[in-house]
Amino acid sequence: MVRPESIHRAWWETDYRVRLPAGGYASIRCGRPLPGVLLDLLPGTDAPWGYLTAWNPAGVRLPARTNRIRLRRLRDELKADQHRYYIGIGVGTSGWRETSLFVPGIRYAHLDALARRFGQSGLVRGTGAAPAELHDLI
Repeated sequence: MVRPESIHRAWWETDYRVRLPAGGYASIRCGRPLPGVLLDLLPGTDAPWGYLTAWNPAGVRLPARTNRIRLRRLRDELKADQHRYYIGIGVGTSGWRETSLFVPGIRYAHLDALARRFGQSGLVRGTGAAPAELHDLI
């Protein structure tokens, strides 16, 4: 299945925000290096990281309550696997918003499996300070 260019572009242009432990937020942007303040949260300078959500599987809007339950389940799975995570929100140029999680140190295979289990078609990931990449799961 080929994703429409308009969807790819919308995801590429989204501002993937991460709430910082000391307050405020940092933005992950596809094609740009991971911000230094987020690099400091990684377990090592070359560690993998991911940014994913459990909201709106396959781009189908769900009620807010359902999305919150789904995100809680994703958080519970990450905790059970002993992964730290930081709350974020993806803010699209069209106003589309989804609560998401920044997960430092997660292996790509595990990240992809989680995203698929929660019905996601894509995610953002990277390694260390290298540019963030939009990773398609379909």
